[in-house]
This record gives sequence, structure tokens and C-alpha cells, in this order.
Amino acid sequence: MSTTHKPSRGRFGAPRRIRPLATAATAATLALGLAACSGGPASTNAVSDGKGGKSIEATMAFTLSSGFDPGNASSAVATAANQHIFEGLVDLDPITREPYLALAKAFPTPSADGRTYTVSLRDGAKFSDGTPVTGEDIAWSFNRVLKPADPAAPPLMQGFIPFIETVTAKDASTAEFKLKYPFALFAERISVIKIVPKAKTADAAAAKAFDTAPIGSGPMKLDSASKESGIKMSRNPNYNGPRPTKVDTMTWNTTSEAAARVSDLQGGRVQAIESVPYLNVDSLKGKYTVDVKQAFNQVFLMFNTQAAPFNDKRVRQALHYAIDKEAVIKTALNGYGSPATSYLDEGNKGYQKAATVYDHDLDKAKALLAEAGVKNLSIQLDTTDNSVVKDVAPLVVEQWKKIGVNASLNTVPSAAIYGDVVPKDTFRVLMATGDPSVFGVDTDLLMRWFYYGETWPGKRYRWNDADRKAMAALLDKAAQTSDEAARKALWKQALDMVADEVPLYPILHTKVVTAYDPAKITGFSGAATTGLYFLDSSRSG
Repeated sequence: MSTTHKPSRGRFGAPRRIRPLATAATAATLALGLAACSGGPASTNAVSDGKGGKSIEATMAFTLSSGFDPGNASSAVATAANQHIFEGLVDLDPITREPYLALAKAFPTPSADGRTYTVSLRDGAKFSDGTPVTGEDIAWSFNRVLKPADPAAPPLMQGFIPFIETVTAKDASTAEFKLKYPFALFAERISVIKIVPKAKTADAAAAKAFDTAPIGSGPMKLDSASKESGIKMSRNPNYNGPRPTKVDTMTWNTTSEAAARVSDLQGGRVQAIESVPYLNVDSLKGKYTVDVKQAFNQVFLMFNTQAAPFNDKRVRQALHYAIDKEAVIKTALNGYGSPATSYLDEGNKGYQKAATVYDHDLDKAKALLAEAGVKNLSIQLDTTDNSVVKDVAPLVVEQWKKIGVNASLNTVPSAAIYGDVVPKDTFRVLMATGDPSVFGVDTDLLMRWFYYGETWPGKRYRWNDADRKAMAALLDKAAQTSDEAARKALWKQALDMVADEVPLYPILHTKVVTAYDPAKITGFSGAATTGLYFLDSSRSG
């Protein structure tokens, strides 16, 4: 989940190790399912795609590392592509993050008790294969996530919709949602579930094929995909929704090499790139538009809270107080970041400053270690191989020496970190990056990612039962609270709790930098998360 801003694994904080709805081996079969017609990434300065139509070329910061089934897609590339291929009933604009009608005919409204929603499809909606989208497809798309064939391997999206009890098709174009409790964020949260054809995903074999050759109702359709040659998409001729594509084809090259992305843009091979290296920003300004967005994406520390001395929160707090975040941001990020003053970044509309803020305070750090009875602490700091982490970690290690903590670095790919290093009893401290905001930006969603359920709290930082239950109770109570002020107050308690306990907590939030050629592409803006999005973009020049 290398790149200058985001995790090199192409995943969002290396999420739960969940098998895809189809199969755990899906990513390995992508090339077989789609790449046969691919001639490799495009290399052209022309507006034409070679078939008389207009094209957009771009270079992404990750390689493809998962399938496309939207119930479980975790690759940054697949998630960005899915925004063009699939639709939810309501979708979040990838740039503004505001909800808009996608497949739904109107925004859902609740029953009097707030526990029933009825949603109708827009007239004439079809999948890219020409088959109609139906109420049964809506119900199936949600229920396959809520009640998967293998309950032991829940889909990634399941954790975002725990408030839904059942979804049933009322007729050919309508579905009814029954909720466990009123949930004020229903309309925007259902955007995490993209509607898929039941006929193409009804059994394991069909779902496996669908994962490599997806069929959606969005403005584009996938033509080919592979880790080596990237993504090719073309116009969906059956799309009749609110955001029709303004180009005929798109080609996304994929590389984790920052210099290669810059070269692609400067050489005219592409019109846009993501994850611009911070040191290249000034040199690109002028000819290119450089779009800088404050992001949720965080560099965090995570501790094994069951292992001494990190079972004492004062030790965890001390390591945070010892970090001169401003110096780290200036040196490692060339200023393109902000110190964490909350779990949420200050650009988030739900931001609330935490009661505990870890300003640089060596005296306080030393005092906390002394109170905990810890001296001459030596640890191994495990890190992912993300480029930002690799730049930040050595600076942090040097700063920890000032409070008598010596750390050696162990840097390995994310897959190895979460598959091998963290599960072992020998694990103590991790530095990594994470950004689930691609799925949504409300406080409930972002906090549930790291602080709710079993994967992160139970298996990774091993939070004690009392704290896990207390956090779950706060988030569940907030989710069931209709009054906005009361809900915000409960979220503040949750934000304050994780700031005080710091089992997993950010050091800083990065800024995302995107660059594009305004002479060759219009209607485009960079996003504040991973991915490039061309829903309103035109090709010119």
C-alpha cells in the first residue's frame, strides 16, 4: 500500500488479510483474464487513441496487486479504476468527497423510525454488457458482502456497513434496506458498495472470473489489466448516468519509480501523474499544473501493547513526545506534510483537535520513561519499504537517542510486515503508512478502519479487551445517534482515547501532489488520496 506519498504496496494501510470474494489467488490470474489483448502501455503524444477517438494517458504510483471485485478490491490501482468502471447507488466524488447520485434515482430517505430505506434505480441503467441493472442486483451486491459464503473470510467492505440488517429486492428497479439501528450517514456510506451483476458473481467460479474481468455500470469498461502493462479502459456504450466520459479510451501506466513517473510527464508520454516527488515540485511548476492537497494519509507508529515495556502507555507516549515532527517534515518531506494533532488530518471536515497533542517535548518524554521505570531501552523498529517511511524512520531513530532509546531499523515490504513480522511474539514497534480515506472521509469510517473489529486491534497491536470494548461502544453509540452535535461529541471522546492510548497513532499527515499538463487535459484535478480520477476530464492539445 515505492512512492513519495503513499504505501508502496498499493494498499490502504495494508488492510485486513482477507481473501477476495472470488479467491486469494485472483491477483496472480489478472494477466490471464485481461491482458491477452494488451500490447503494453501507450507511448504517444497524440490526442487520438489510434482508432479515431480521444484518449487519456496517465502514470500511477503503484502496480496492480489485487483483483477488481469491488467488494474486496484493495489495490490502489484497482480501487481508482473501479471508480470509473462501477457505480454505487450513491457515490462520493473522488475530488470533493461530496455524495452524488450515481445509480440511485433519488437520495435515500428514511422511514419514520429511521430503520428502513427504499432506493430506486435510475431509468434505463445497464451494465457494460448491455444487461439491465435490477433491484435484485442491488440486494445481491450488498448481501454477498454482509453474508459471504465463507463467514471466516469476510469481504473488506463488510466492516463499513455493520448497520445494515437485510437488503431485499422489492421489484425490478427497487430495493429495500432494513437497518439494525438508525444511521445518519446511510446515504454516503452505501457508496462503499458498488453494484455488480448477480448473474456474473452468483457462485465461486463466476466470482473468480469476474474479479479479473469485471462488468459494471460506470462510464468506462475494463479492456485489459496486468501488473506489467497497466490498465486499459474504453467508453462504456451502455452508460446513461450523470458523468459520461469525455474520452474514448484511457491507458494507465503503473510504476513505483518516482523518476519514471516524472519522465513520463516531461517526455509527453502521459498527461497526468500521481505522487509527484516532493523534490520535483518546483521544477515542474510553470509548464505543468502541480496540485497539492492535504491528505489523511499518515505515517504512524504501532506498538505491541501486550509486550513490555509497551504495555505501559507512558512508554508509547514518550516515543511520540520525543519526535520533532516539524523537523522531520522539513527534512524528509520537504515541508509537504503536517504534524498530527489528531487521528484525523486538519483538512478533514470532521477534524477535532485531540485533548493530547504530542508536541516535541524531550523533558516530558524522559519523565514518562522514568515514571514507567524504563531506562536504556533498545528496540527494533520495523518499517515498511514505503519511500516516505524510509526517509522518516532514520530521523526518528536519531531523535529517540536523545531520550536514551536506541533503535535498529528492519525495513521489509508491507506484505512481509503484516504477514510475518507483526504476527510474531517478537514484534514490538512498527512505522508504516495508511490511508483508508479512498473509501470515505467521515469519522466513523476512518476510525473503524484501525480501531474496530479484530484485525488491527486484536491481531496487530493487541489492544486489551477493555479498551477495545470501550472504543467499539463509543463508535457504535455515535453511529446510532441522530443528533449531529451529540454524535460529534462521542467522536471527540473516541479521538481523545486513541490520542491518549496511542496503540496505533499518526506522527504526521502527508500532502498529496499530483501534476498534469493543462495544455493537453482539461477538467482534471488531483485527489487528496491515492489514484487519478478522470470522470470530468477532456483531452485537448
